[in-house]
Amino acid sequence: MSLWAIVPVKSLRRGKSRLASVLTDEERSTLNTDLLIRTLHCLKSIPKIDQVLVISYDPEVLARAREFDAMTVQEGKRTNLNNALRRATVAARAYNATKILVIPADLPYISKEGVEDFIAQEGTPPEIIISSDQRSNGTNALFINPIGILEYNFGEWSFKKHIEQAERKKIHVKVANKESLTFDLDLPEDLEIYLKACKIN
Repeated sequence: MSLWAIVPVKSLRRGKSRLASVLTDEERSTLNTDLLIRTLHCLKSIPKIDQVLVISYDPEVLARAREFDAMTVQEGKRTNLNNALRRATVAARAYNATKILVIPADLPYISKEGVEDFIAQEGTPPEIIISSDQRSNGTNALFINPIGILEYNFGEWSFKKHIEQAERKKIHVKVANKESLTFDLDLPEDLEIYLKACKIN
């Protein structure tokens, strides 16, 4: 049984566009690079994850990923997240992946312990384990066992949509919301909270 983590990543310079009102392009690029490195370092440190696959159209992202011995897939610039994840899943399956963990690269509190606790919820397939974002809107972590049983539905209200789809398909659902996974940097107020926490710590 082989578990692969898939990390979809936008352009380092253009990602986090909703923070453009408070960060310059260069600052956003630096932030996105730091978050990507933190995510890859975390995932590569987890023994249960057999391989990390990064999909992006940004050559700099793919080069960074290869520094961590991650597999990379070049994506078209105009694709959407769900299509990118489908393509990455096809690639993982071709290398005999049997389980998938989808993790975005914008979780500033991601930790080895948090991810290990999340995947430790694994039970009997068919199943998904899911974590929402801090607003219970998006999906910040998604474990699928076996691979291919759930259609990706990222976007507005994806947390609810993934659960509803799984229930329709008689797939067992476990919700595992952990602070290290639920908090992401989407809006200026998220960044403000994060920067304040950094100063305190």
